[in-house]
Amino acid sequence: MDDSENSVLQVLEAYKAAVLEKDVDAFMRLYDQKVRVFDMWGVWSYEGAAAWQKMIETWFGSLGTKLVNVTVDEAQTTLGQELAVVNAIVTYAGVSAEGEALHAIQNRLTWVLKPEGGAWKIVHEHTSAPVGFDDAKAMLRREKVG
Repeated sequence: MDDSENSVLQVLEAYKAAVLEKDVDAFMRLYDQKVRVFDMWGVWSYEGAAAWQKMIETWFGSLGTKLVNVTVDEAQTTLGQELAVVNAIVTYAGVSAEGEALHAIQNRLTWVLKPEGGAWKIVHEHTSAPVGFDDAKAMLRREKVG
């Protein structure tokens, strides 16, 4: 793994830490001011960092004393000098203040990042889950085949 790929993967680590700590400022430092987010929950898209920050503040504020552990699996990166793309399977696991596992969901995550001021910034985020053919419900847990 070269330094560029390592620095892109460090954004994932910073994301995990910011979510666990419910640190809105650290979370938002990962995003470009003109970010466009296609989140899978409730709103078609968020245009710009200010709109995305409002959603993140609502999310973190809704957790109360609960924590969210983020796990990233099967991260893949494609790097260029001006852009990087990351995709992964992300698990968000709710944990009580006492450490008890509460619930977990999985999302498919894709980021497009660009270098800015010596760091990679997320300029586009897309999260999704497949929808069942029979019931049109989102599948929030991946079933491994094989």
